Amino acid sequence: MIGTIVNTCTIIVGALIGAMLKKGIKPQYQTALFNAMGVVSLAIGLRAFITYMPQSQYPVLFIVSLSVGSLVGYMLDIDGWFNRLTTRHSSSNLGEGLSTGILLYCIGTLSMLGPVISALHGDNTFLFTNATLDLVTSAVLATTYGIGMIWAAPVLFCWQGMFYLIARISATAINDDLIAELSVVGGLLILAAGLNLLKIKDCKTLNMLPSLIVPVIFFLIKSLF
Repeated sequence: MIGTIVNTCTIIVGALIGAMLKKGIKPQYQTALFNAMGVVSLAIGLRAFITYMPQSQYPVLFIVSLSVGSLVGYMLDIDGWFNRLTTRHSSSNLGEGLSTGILLYCIGTLSMLGPVISALHGDNTFLFTNATLDLVTSAVLATTYGIGMIWAAPVLFCWQGMFYLIARISATAINDDLIAELSVVGGLLILAAGLNLLKIKDCKTLNMLPSLIVPVIFFLIKSLF
């Protein structure tokens, strides 16, 4: 788990650095960064979907995942809970920043395969590389959304920890097919986050985050039969 711990710490450090830099950035420059992150999110999300959709062995799974996951998220009111928390303690748009940050940190080959390789072979190279990228991303996001971006760190720890534990229990439960399905769903969620950031459509991406758990559950059940 050392790789995941390092990755989590780099997000915290990046958020602290970005929060300190935020004080010296003029509001108009913060707006420019805000718009830039929106465009970047659209590009990353679209790229992930286009790249991994042809690899999907279950073309309907992403539809089921988004439908079921969004329904669960709305029932739990994840977006409302985050917004009430952040309105009291930080900027009103922190919820948007957190949804974007969580998706950028968690969706990707390095973040998903890294814990698996670490669990099976003790090799943390993927996770250390991912940690370096997340350090920069976290700092940039924190210059726009503030110190509250630090809350994305425990989410990443739980996400990578889940892959680590599953790999420990059953190495066959995590394969290229699962990574592809998660990347398809995650790509669409990142795309939705970009729409939020650019004020095109408020998709309440935080409510859609449980969609990422549906493919994992599907493949876990599948591995048992």
